[in-house]
Amino acid sequence: MILFKNCKIYSPDPLKESEVLVVGDKIAAISDKISISGIDVQEIDLQGRYLVPGFIDQHVHVIGGGGQFGFSSMIPEVTVPELVQVGTTTVLGLLGTDGFVKQLQTLYSKTKALCEQGLSAYMLTSYYGLPERTMTGSVAEDLIFIDKVIGCKLAMSDDRSSFPTEQEILRLINQVRLGGFTSGKHGILHIHLGNLETKIDTLLSIVEKYPTLISYLSPTHCIRTRPLFDQCVEFAKKGGMMDISTGGTKFTDPWKAVGIALEQGAPPENLTFSSDGHGGVKRVNPETGEVTYTPAPLDINYKAFVNLVKDGVLPIEKALTLLTSNPAKNLSLKNKGKIAVGCDADFVVLDDSLAISEVYAMGRRRL
Repeated sequence: MILFKNCKIYSPDPLKESEVLVVGDKIAAISDKISISGIDVQEIDLQGRYLVPGFIDQHVHVIGGGGQFGFSSMIPEVTVPELVQVGTTTVLGLLGTDGFVKQLQTLYSKTKALCEQGLSAYMLTSYYGLPERTMTGSVAEDLIFIDKVIGCKLAMSDDRSSFPTEQEILRLINQVRLGGFTSGKHGILHIHLGNLETKIDTLLSIVEKYPTLISYLSPTHCIRTRPLFDQCVEFAKKGGMMDISTGGTKFTDPWKAVGIALEQGAPPENLTFSSDGHGGVKRVNPETGEVTYTPAPLDINYKAFVNLVKDGVLPIEKALTLLTSNPAKNLSLKNKGKIAVGCDADFVVLDDSLAISEVYAMGRRRL
């Protein structure tokens, strides 16, 4: 049992209470004053610091991405210290263009390993292209029979994609939807977006014809280009989730893109951040011409959150939603993304400058 005292609680909305009791890996009570006698309780005085939900990163290459420039460009796996030092307590792992040399079984093993090491981890089946790759024979069966699979990956509007048609996308939506029905996971089709002129024309066509399918679509990399961004804002205004990648190609800084999206009428509860962490980043030494491949950073979600607050785009409670309650809603993780009784005890402790001082995952201190 852990009792957090003297803290400013953001759930992510600010709460008037200042104490949180954790029993095992769950939040047991939230109150102004919690008194417990006769039981050994560890008391942690946060001395007025912020206690906020653990961050959720819904797009990470947990077994490493890369491979686009040969075998030497493969990127290593993510480690738990890398994740917790940036406040990430829940992670969604996936494959990219590397679906031929990296296997779903390896991704599943890494996902389970992260859970055994104290974090919460989930994964997507399939990869960039079509035909889809699965572990059981179909996307729906992967969701039903494999505990950590909560959706499917696909790429579109990218010259490296398989150029999926509307009918092919609808068939995949059917698979994640039926798999989600049976498994109780809801199910999402997480779609990598490139910078081709087709943008999300196909997705907008689908939701125009079948509006009820919008909750199963999860487009990401929505700020690669301004025309793509503008279409994604329209998608968000129709009720869809709009994932703003803090890494990779982008037409403006992620926190600035949030401000523009809000000005254009995008609902704040439909915006999320994700890092694309541990994808491969090509670097060329301008003096020697030497080419190296390094892991894409994992700290950029946190940095974007800080910039949202410090640049005055959003107050802290609204900025937090892009890393907490909004991705939890997108992934249908009911016990994640908020500080509430019965939820998982995932916390980030921030000081007044928003620096991370402590991280707790499933009731145990990890940083």
